[in-house]
Amino acid sequence: MRTAKTVILLAAGSTLLAACGGGGIFNRDRPDEFAVQRQAPLVVPPDFSLQPPAPGAPRPAEGTAQEQALDALFGGPAPRSATEASVLDRAGAAAPGIRSQIGDPGTNTVAKGSVTRDIIAAPEGDGQAAQAVIPG
Repeated sequence: MRTAKTVILLAAGSTLLAACGGGGIFNRDRPDEFAVQRQAPLVVPPDFSLQPPAPGAPRPAEGTAQEQALDALFGGPAPRSATEASVLDRAGAAAPGIRSQIGDPGTNTVAKGSVTRDIIAAPEGDGQAAQAVIPG
C-alpha cells in the first residue's frame, strides 16, 4: 500500500514537472508584441479621383511605429502653460530643443578629467589582461 502511494505520487509529480518543459507542441512562433501598431480609423476622402494604394505599401497618413516613436520623443517643443513655463524659467531648465542641439559643434561640454578620458579610450575586450595600478 505504501509503495503504491509512493509510485502514484512520483508519477503525478513527474507529470506536473513535464508540463513545465519548453519544447513540444506548445513551443510555437508568436507574433512580436512590439511590432503591433494601432490602425488609424477609416476616413472617406473628399476627392474620389484618388488612385488606390499599391498592395503592401505603408499607409501615407501614418508612417511606421518607429517614425511615430521618434516623432513623440524628438518632435518639436510641447506647448506649455504659463505656470509651467514660469517654473521652468526659474529653475534654469534646458532649452526645449536641446535634443537636436547635442551634436552641434557650438555646444559647450564639461571636461571630466583624465580618468574619464582613459575609460572612454580603453580598448574593448573581456578584461582578462586588465591590471589595477595603485598610485603611491
